[in-house]
Amino acid sequence: MSVPKTNIPTIHRIKQRAKKLKKKLGVSHTEALNIISADFGFENWDTFKNELVKNEQSQHPTPSPTTIFVEYDDVEMSNGDFEDLDKERTDDLPAEQKKRVTQNKKQLTKIGVEFSIFEPTITGLKKSILDATQTVRTHFELEKFHFYWEQSQGPDYKVMKDSYFLTDEKIISSKASLYRPKTKKGDPRMWFRDLPAYANPGDQVAIIIHDGMPHLINLTTSNIEQSLTQTSSYIKEFLEKIKSQHNSVANELLAKIQKIAKSPFPALRKGDTAIGYTLETMLGIDANSSKKPDYKGIELKSGRGTRNRTTLFAQVADWSKSPCKKSAEILNKYGYERGDDFKLYCTVTTQRENSQGLSFIYDQSNDELQEWYNKAELVAVWPGELLRKRLKEKHAETFWVEANSEVIDGIEHFQIISITHTRSPIVSQLMPLLQSGVISMDHLIKKNTKGRVSEKGPLFKMNKSDLALLFPEPVTYQLQVN
Repeated sequence: MSVPKTNIPTIHRIKQRAKKLKKKLGVSHTEALNIISADFGFENWDTFKNELVKNEQSQHPTPSPTTIFVEYDDVEMSNGDFEDLDKERTDDLPAEQKKRVTQNKKQLTKIGVEFSIFEPTITGLKKSILDATQTVRTHFELEKFHFYWEQSQGPDYKVMKDSYFLTDEKIISSKASLYRPKTKKGDPRMWFRDLPAYANPGDQVAIIIHDGMPHLINLTTSNIEQSLTQTSSYIKEFLEKIKSQHNSVANELLAKIQKIAKSPFPALRKGDTAIGYTLETMLGIDANSSKKPDYKGIELKSGRGTRNRTTLFAQVADWSKSPCKKSAEILNKYGYERGDDFKLYCTVTTQRENSQGLSFIYDQSNDELQEWYNKAELVAVWPGELLRKRLKEKHAETFWVEANSEVIDGIEHFQIISITHTRSPIVSQLMPLLQSGVISMDHLIKKNTKGRVSEKGPLFKMNKSDLALLFPEPVTYQLQVN
């Protein structure tokens, strides 16, 4: 089955992408072209350019160049190694499609569905082969669906599973093929029978595991919000099956906070932790440094209402895998003088280097969040498994409390204005959100004049407005003062 040619990029468009990537990664134009070529499944730019020329000539007929034949098990696609190019690729989509994909992701998260996303390439659809990226592999493991690391290489060990394509009008049966080829390192591969009839190159396709089977929804062509309003829709029927709601002690906690919120209450300490400490004390929660949730399994996150970023969790790096073996070492190498203190207070993200030269890179092949100095010196490593575990144990259920602050008779008082209730974070989305820069991390390391080093972080944070990308169906209660 031929791949629809309307979505195949032109040579001019690829060169435009390379120009952006060159600036983003600090590489040469040739290196950028080779990276993008690998992302589309080609060994280098010359090979990819030949394919693009052939496509353009097929639309404006001229004598055809020689056909390229590729052995099935020898196809070495590497788009998984460069999933950070997703943004570069989706920049080519019309604004309406990009908006639809984002809204569809939010809808899946709102419902509480674990999912991963893949983007079929031109060569992938032609050769019936997809790279099982780290995001996909992590999703499969979280769902206990498939473990590539325990699978042997070669066709004799290929695993076949029933799978389905979903649209509003129908459910299409398919077969998922999961395998590791004999070539090279046996990088994990997957394929879904008849995928070219369901998706075009560059489409964003979500995989949802339900009843031990992959169910695929094309987020580029579907409108999940609209599907959920239809009288008859297979997408709606499927999502309603897996939508889970459960009762908890949330109503009990909500009632207690509503009672406290009837009038302003005085802070019991000063500083950033004042609101959290005061509220927990009034609720009868003992102050401690435990990583467990605060109130009968519910985590309390409190903040002054004027602040947008909120802390998800604190987690130090895996020192056994990191060149720096403790926070003090990171401070000594990358900190700065400020008054009487030597400190490192900064935000680290994948999107850019901060003023101290620090930035993140997500290494998909090893499922590691890596902190680098000037993109040349590795600083610290956070395994994806460690971060997902922290998120899951910290936020199985969370109350995000916002309060206004005012000074009354010289003492700060808080007035609770709202509570956002979230359940069961979609942990498979943690690393993609770190990779896209939605989630960032704050270093808060300081050494005083006595040489004592204190570490309040590292704190992994995101904007409150983005919580819907990580948590299913957040419910916000606006509290009225009597």
